[in-house]
Amino acid sequence: MRWATFQIPPATTERIGVVRGNEIYAVAAGPRLIDLLGDDGERLAAAGAKTLASPAEVVRVDRVRLLPPIPRPPAVRDFMTFRQHIEVIRKAQGLELPKQFFELPVFYFTNPHALVGAHDPVPMPPGCQNLDFECEIGVVIGRDGENLDPKNAADHVVGYCLFNDWSARDVQRNEMEMRLGPAKGKDTATTLGPWLVTKDELEPWRRPMGYDLQMVVSVNGREYGRDRWSNAFWSIGEIIAYASRGTKVCAGDVLGTGTCGNGCLAELRTRDAAAYPWLAVGDEIVYEVEQLGRIANRIVAGPPLIPLRP
Repeated sequence: MRWATFQIPPATTERIGVVRGNEIYAVAAGPRLIDLLGDDGERLAAAGAKTLASPAEVVRVDRVRLLPPIPRPPAVRDFMTFRQHIEVIRKAQGLELPKQFFELPVFYFTNPHALVGAHDPVPMPPGCQNLDFECEIGVVIGRDGENLDPKNAADHVVGYCLFNDWSARDVQRNEMEMRLGPAKGKDTATTLGPWLVTKDELEPWRRPMGYDLQMVVSVNGREYGRDRWSNAFWSIGEIIAYASRGTKVCAGDVLGTGTCGNGCLAELRTRDAAAYPWLAVGDEIVYEVEQLGRIANRIVAGPPLIPLRP
């Protein structure tokens, strides 16, 4: 089943509904997708069956504004799970792949208030000259858990969506000199969408490290890179178990798998910087994953940089 969170312009009311083909079978205004989580998926499945049988209304997908499936998740963690992404960038810097990559699926917390929808504009971060996309998968937690075992941690997943982590590389490089990890460099926008695809939909493509699905990114109509989700080094169960170590993951939390191979400019530019310029205002970035859908965001001018001190 595919669940969308959306608005029907000019109204700004958030609605949810089940996507079938080019239509959304809408639930009456009120409940949020996160309100249907918290168990093994029974509540969501029952709500979907009821909605398909008796929708409040049916609306075409091209008439709505798609919001992030979970617009305000309790937490968003972003991991490193694809070896190629890290190894190529480190090699270009004259560095080896750290041994910790093989020991821990490292992550950072990103901003749950900065999520944007599948077709929303993405503002240029203040002071940024080196804006990048990062093509990932969003893993949505369906029920709470703590200190989970990697063998069954994936049972806590309700579904998946596309995840594009927009990165201000120059801001990121500058602030990481303080060794606290990315913060403002990742703080302006993260795209989630176009909808939540429940995990049962992907079962035929499941593999040990992910799903055998193609991931493709294009800029202004030109393909830039592709990879397969199944090429991840760390599994979904392992990243959830690590996230829950000594704490808990909660229903509605979103975990990014980390950038796939060939899935960002930082990697592509190591081969040919001239062929892969940093993103500029007006660029449209389209990211597609088999069975999960397509998101397309255009870069727009952002707010000016306000100095902290004169």
